[in-house]
Amino acid sequence: MPVFVDTNVLVYARDGRDPAKHERANTWMRHLWRSGEGRLSTQILQEFYTTVTRKLSSPLDPAEARGEVAELFAWHPFPITKATLMTAFGLEDEHSISFWDALVVAAADLVSCDRLLTEDLQHGSRIGGVTIVDPFVAAPGD
Repeated sequence: MPVFVDTNVLVYARDGRDPAKHERANTWMRHLWRSGEGRLSTQILQEFYTTVTRKLSSPLDPAEARGEVAELFAWHPFPITKATLMTAFGLEDEHSISFWDALVVAAADLVSCDRLLTEDLQHGSRIGGVTIVDPFVAAPGD
């Protein structure tokens, strides 16, 4: 089954300031590339680019970051659409989560991912048709 990946996993895989999270994020990324299960949205790509070029202590050169974004197009990024927004509004209200988190969950649900890798929501909870997996608690195959 496809696994939707939140921005924080991509950033930790790139940023080694937290060695434990860096290693776990890279373990997940290797698994997702090998299995072909990785999915994301255009929102995630935008957040990743902004974070790695502006918010890291050693930011990436924009050209390098753009190259990494281009590689992630292999994961068929889901575009944010009217349906995504409307679904996110409902999830935001129903689950009392931030709009940005709701938008990530909505995209994961709309691309039929049963799992969302993120540290931003409660591990093991179910929102819509998506189970939240904290990648720093669970390993691939758990």
